[in-house]
Amino acid sequence: MNKRFLVLAVMGAFSEVAYAQTSVNIYGIVDSGIVHESGGAAGSVNKLTSGIESGSRLGFRGTEDLGSGLSAIFVLETGFQADTGALGQGGLLFGRQAYVGLNGSFGAMTMGRQYTPNYITMTTVGDPFAAGLAGVFSNVMATSGARMNNAVKYVSPKFNGFNGELVYGFGEVAGTTAASRAIGGAIAYASGLLNVRLAYHNRNNDTDTVKGLAAARNTVLAANYDFGMIKAFAAYGINQGPNSSPLSNVNAYGSAVAPKSSTDSRDFLLGATIPIGVGKVIVSYIHKDDKTRFNQDATQLALGYTYSLSKRTDLYTSYARINNKNGAGYTVGSAIETGSGNSAVNLGVRHTF
Repeated sequence: MNKRFLVLAVMGAFSEVAYAQTSVNIYGIVDSGIVHESGGAAGSVNKLTSGIESGSRLGFRGTEDLGSGLSAIFVLETGFQADTGALGQGGLLFGRQAYVGLNGSFGAMTMGRQYTPNYITMTTVGDPFAAGLAGVFSNVMATSGARMNNAVKYVSPKFNGFNGELVYGFGEVAGTTAASRAIGGAIAYASGLLNVRLAYHNRNNDTDTVKGLAAARNTVLAANYDFGMIKAFAAYGINQGPNSSPLSNVNAYGSAVAPKSSTDSRDFLLGATIPIGVGKVIVSYIHKDDKTRFNQDATQLALGYTYSLSKRTDLYTSYARINNKNGAGYTVGSAIETGSGNSAVNLGVRHTF
């Protein structure tokens, strides 16, 4: 009887240890609200839409303890439209993120569809709107694309506040390793109230049918500092080459001569978040200086407010307006939409789980 009890106890303990070694978490965001856009060629539009403050998503994050401080990790994350139920990211099943890799004392090495260092820099450090609402930085600033396919990424451990990352995206064009290839990296410093991050991205524009194009090169330096009563944000970007600063909406204003995507530009952002009780005010100023002969500059002013109903649910509202010069074609969008005109108002709710 005692032996039988001992066997059952050992089996139970082993199952608990095995369970503890492997874990999978389900997480997500449901974001929906009302948007009023104006200034575009088609006129004003009112809509109920999804992914204004943050793209609605459902994700699976897993880790397995392999021993000696080494773990296997994975993330599968799908985007969807809460207003229609449709898949986001062009209908991709796991269009937001899809990668697997290893994590240990050496850092993390992952493979799959992943965020670019430039986008992470602006989302986590440079943009007070955190890449959402009407004030999202990507309305005017270059992003080098939010994600990379076929990417191998290494993220170092932190050392005295510093860490870095490198990423390589295979172009997968037959007969060449250069065409459609992407290379990026970042170095970051975080200590106390200060965060600074410098990122670079280089994307080869050649394809299997088009050759000889210059690469798109994007560099961005971003920083924020929390003064307590106000958190200040700043970013400066240099963008060179074809597709280094593509327009989100090709010709939103119906111009007889369509706007030109800048191949040489400088971006500047200055912003802040101001906590007020359980809410916060968000402000930002962004200017794009187009260095090409077209001189199609743009300036965006944005104001937002979020109010936390709980740790997981918040209400939000925001307004942004862009002043386009010399036929520039930048539009006011949100976390996942490009927008249809030069101004927009948002009002909605976001729940995370």
